[in-house]
Amino acid sequence: MKERKVTGMKQNLIRPMTDEYTEYLRDESRTVGKAETISFPASEEEIVNIVKQMEEHKTPITLQGARTGLAAGAVPFQGHVMNMSRMDKINGIRKDEAGNFYIKLQPGVILSQLRKKIELKSFDYQNWREEDQKAYADFCDAPEHFFSPDPTEASATLGGMVACNASGARSYRYGSIRPYVTALRIVLASGETLEIRRGEIIAKGREIQLLTEQGRKLKIKLPSYKMPDTKNASGYYVDDNMDAIDLFIGSDGTLGIISEIEVGLLKMPPVVWGVTCFFQQETFVLDYIKEIRNEIEEIASMEYFDGDALEILRQQKKKGQAFAQLPDIHPEMKAAAYLELHTGTEKNALLLLEKIEAIMETAGGNPLHTWVARVDVDRDRLLFFRHAIPESVNMLIDERKKTAPNITKLGTDMAVPDEHLHRVVTIYRKTLKEKGIQSAVWGHIGDNHLHVNLLPKSDEEYETGKKIYAEWAREITGLGGAVSAEHGVGKLKSQFLQVMFGEEAVNQMRELKRTFDPYGMLGRDNLFTYETEGGKTS
Repeated sequence: MKERKVTGMKQNLIRPMTDEYTEYLRDESRTVGKAETISFPASEEEIVNIVKQMEEHKTPITLQGARTGLAAGAVPFQGHVMNMSRMDKINGIRKDEAGNFYIKLQPGVILSQLRKKIELKSFDYQNWREEDQKAYADFCDAPEHFFSPDPTEASATLGGMVACNASGARSYRYGSIRPYVTALRIVLASGETLEIRRGEIIAKGREIQLLTEQGRKLKIKLPSYKMPDTKNASGYYVDDNMDAIDLFIGSDGTLGIISEIEVGLLKMPPVVWGVTCFFQQETFVLDYIKEIRNEIEEIASMEYFDGDALEILRQQKKKGQAFAQLPDIHPEMKAAAYLELHTGTEKNALLLLEKIEAIMETAGGNPLHTWVARVDVDRDRLLFFRHAIPESVNMLIDERKKTAPNITKLGTDMAVPDEHLHRVVTIYRKTLKEKGIQSAVWGHIGDNHLHVNLLPKSDEEYETGKKIYAEWAREITGLGGAVSAEHGVGKLKSQFLQVMFGEEAVNQMRELKRTFDPYGMLGRDNLFTYETEGGKTS
């Protein structure tokens, strides 16, 4: 691997954290932090120079993308903020021998912009290498492709998505971002650099050896804990004989700074239809989803919305024009499930619709309360419905914050194995009824991954909500689940990581981080609180 040369530092790269930059002290978790300086690097060279300056005084560095995260991973508690928004270039396209396409990009590329460029096959390729331009010409002649990870917030950056192993609705069929990341360039806390390609560096059991481009060998002892058998974005990914690249995916910005990413694309299925079914009881939906999973393979996503979420949307629709274009939802409907079909022909899609209708009726649903989207404009409307519900909840909380400024929405991000879906919903409902806190539930029900959003009205309810969250973390862990399935752990869920894995495992994570970052500079207090080698918290 060829080492990239580092040259002189631009004087204005590191700036004081003045009032001009206060927005960079928060993210979508509504958490507000503090920092002394901020930078906006535009290249790996600039990242290296900034890191070397920070290393002189062991200054903590908090990495940021678009700050769409919900776990405060991008919120600084001290030190320096490195915001990657200027690193938004797409560097090339590669085509392998099997005809698959891969895009090389910087970590600040926005997901929605990447999607649009892929859809329109429109890239600024003038400065690409000759082989990349040739691959791009082949890409333009090829059938339509897409990038499968689809978190609700399409304004997320690719770097942020890699940092938390993001997924989204289509993870039911296609999985999280992890398998689509095929190469990473990484700047370590020392300023040294790594390039890792999938399949090239494999662990021997639980040990990995890496070689920096500057010639230093890193011997990494992987923790001994076992990952849960469910959708998961909690802590460092480890496994016997694992690919080294997977260690950095989902590491919450704590092991290195990603300076370039290569991601793989998939061929777009010929037919993509959406189906939203409404039900009068929540239990009907759970039975419906169970049978859909057993009977139909061509499902890309399964999304759920409970009656409380639907009612909040109804009320917000009455208040203003933001959601006026949505169809009315019958007042007797207390739950909804959205399915996205990916299949080869319209004939097969029609057969699938018939099958879905039969399953729905058996579960207690009514075909008259069903929306079907066969063309892009109708499917966009169903997606708008999906996104309108969390937006409605955020609007409700923002209104409540006017009288109780310290409260926020408390949204869970937990998942359980398939056999525990009914049980975990029973647990949620029992607790919510006992505590009397308003809630709205939605999420990726196909993965048994529901976001239970607690909506406090006062500081007292907010504190109660945090206790409920902690109680659920223990119960989910007892079911073999994950405390964070897609949003990462960040700073807000670090106590739940210990609940999930135990103190010994978290200490093994600390030791792993020290191998890469002995002074705890990167992503300090993400995943776990920073401790010196003597065990003292700093």
